[in-house]
Amino acid sequence: MVLDECIETPAPRNIAESALKRTTEWARLARTYFLEQAQRNGEIGQWQFAIVQGATFSDLRRESARQLLEIEFPGYAVGGLAVGEPHEITCEMTEVVTELLPREKPRYLMGVGRPEQIADYVARGIDMMDCVLPTRAARHACLYTSEGRVLIKNARYIEDQRPIDSQCDCAVCRRYTRAYLRHLFAAGEITAAILATHHNIHFYLDIMRQIREAISFGQLANFATELRARYLAGPA
Repeated sequence: MVLDECIETPAPRNIAESALKRTTEWARLARTYFLEQAQRNGEIGQWQFAIVQGATFSDLRRESARQLLEIEFPGYAVGGLAVGEPHEITCEMTEVVTELLPREKPRYLMGVGRPEQIADYVARGIDMMDCVLPTRAARHACLYTSEGRVLIKNARYIEDQRPIDSQCDCAVCRRYTRAYLRHLFAAGEITAAILATHHNIHFYLDIMRQIREAISFGQLANFATELRARYLAGPA
């Protein structure tokens, strides 16, 4: 990833314009250096991505994308979103950018997202995402399941002999019960966070598998609606 300037949201237009200009300048310098090193040392086995900025201003997002497309990168990222703005705005800005980015190159949305939001980004042309949420939530005893979130520290799980998620085939769900995982968290065992992290990451990867399957059957919109419905009720 090139170096970019990610500003707070909401931000005044003049600040967003300044960050856009600086991001493009840094991207141009980074691309020049990257190609020089590749020519000098041979293929280095990496792809370099530019990062589109522009805050929540549609015209600035388009301008940032156009400037970066002129430099030419193997892939493009959408940065500066999911930093406090409503989900609807994140989706709107994402779509504004992906309309301009080439379909044959990977498009990466940085710093997202909640399980119920991932399909929304894919529907807007995003191929790749990353987020601390599955690991951070795991450290705080929040587990993602096919039925919604499970707050495993709740007293209701003291004697619960079910797996975290009966629909999950990860190593944790195959071997451990909710009661055991709750016990580990209550005892302050580091193993609790490790097992919860393993499960949450597996869950996220499985969501992506289901999204690919839904796309192949033309059912992405239905899948996204069903996934959102599971999480509307809040944590168990």
